[in-house]
Amino acid sequence: MLMVLAMTGLVVASAIGLAVDNREILNESVWLKPFKFGIAFVLYGATLAWLLSKLRKAKRLGWWTGTVFAVTGIVDVGFIAVQAARGTFSHFNDNADTFNQVGQKVFMSGVLGLFGASLVVAIMLLFQRVGDAPLNRAIRVGLGLAVAGMGIAFYLVGANTDRQQVTDAYGHPVTLAGSHGIGVEPGGPGMPLTHWSTVGGDLRVPHFVGLHAIHFLLITLLVLHLLAGRIAWLRPERVRARLIGVAAFAYAGVMATVTVQAFRGQALIHPDAETLGMLGGFLAVSALALAAVLTAARRTAVPEQVAPRQPVGAGRS
Repeated sequence: MLMVLAMTGLVVASAIGLAVDNREILNESVWLKPFKFGIAFVLYGATLAWLLSKLRKAKRLGWWTGTVFAVTGIVDVGFIAVQAARGTFSHFNDNADTFNQVGQKVFMSGVLGLFGASLVVAIMLLFQRVGDAPLNRAIRVGLGLAVAGMGIAFYLVGANTDRQQVTDAYGHPVTLAGSHGIGVEPGGPGMPLTHWSTVGGDLRVPHFVGLHAIHFLLITLLVLHLLAGRIAWLRPERVRARLIGVAAFAYAGVMATVTVQAFRGQALIHPDAETLGMLGGFLAVSALALAAVLTAARRTAVPEQVAPRQPVGAGRS
């Protein structure tokens, strides 16, 4: 939570930078990246802190794992913020100055630390029951997809090593040894705020979708819990657990679709027939599963007991 507090401060500082600093790299404000990373770490860090508080076993290991994640997050995002202040690139920057070279080594090591810490927490929660069946399923699947989303970062910082020449905020040349885009040049047309490419594949899309799977499933669980107060057949745990399973499958299908789409060099907002067919297949299976769960839940629902009426005058002396 100390990390979350620090990231909240970074979000505020970056928002001020977005408003008053007109420096840009690749046609976006130098402060946009730390702003987005700050928000992401606030959301994910707070969720991770809550999950660690639910551990019933190996709490000390959980504390150390959370500490590794927090320290690594502060170092990595701190480097992103410093590079933004310097008006240059944090990701893929292959320039030879000492600060950048040392920072890149630490930064890439941090990716491994963040991934490893999340994986350890996911494994710990896999073998522990921290709540009812719907909550357990939401946590386990959500964290699993989040770890998969983090895994895409390994491609971003390692496998995708196309070298390209760009300039920083001051017009100085910078060599980028890697890219989040597939089949596009850095700084091309992008969507508002996210700047995800509108002309080619962008691996930030599946990375984002994976990281926030747990938030989607927890929000879905909250909605089901609220609805259960009014709908009797939603009250059994098994029904809500099955519905979470359907939501998880649908979400995983969306993540698989945008991942394949990005690697095919296709923009998120310009899907072709193959992409739409893949997405439609996942959604069709999800819809059938949803219909089956709802039909079974309504069929087996126990009707509320109605108190028998007393005869007129009953109970009078």
